[in-house]
Amino acid sequence: MTENEITEIVIGCAIKVHRSLGPGLLESAYGACLNYELLKTELMIEREKGLPLIYESINLDCGYRADFIINDKVIVEIKSVESLTDIHMAQVLTYLKLSECRVGLLINFNVLKLTDGLRRVVNKYNEVSFS
Repeated sequence: MTENEITEIVIGCAIKVHRSLGPGLLESAYGACLNYELLKTELMIEREKGLPLIYESINLDCGYRADFIINDKVIVEIKSVESLTDIHMAQVLTYLKLSECRVGLLINFNVLKLTDGLRRVVNKYNEVSFS
């Protein structure tokens, strides 16, 4: 399954959750509901996956945790904030680098229309693009 196919399924699940719950809840509530929806798909889901930092051949557990890693290819980071900022994008980029995944989704559920809170981050061999 390609990254595009995976992200299409994840976005569909996120839209379903957002339509049902709307904005204004805690991130943990959206995470639990998104996890439930993703489990109903054919995707392989890892939730709150630890990402070690490797520094000079030393594996350091610094507490980095991706909300979801899907099929070992796509990082999904969820938020429930007033607006997404550069630091949120940097977080996803860091997770992409640590996991060696190429595609990340940053989803802010605290918006009226979910597509307004959705950002796709692509890490193409250390070249990063945002959309």
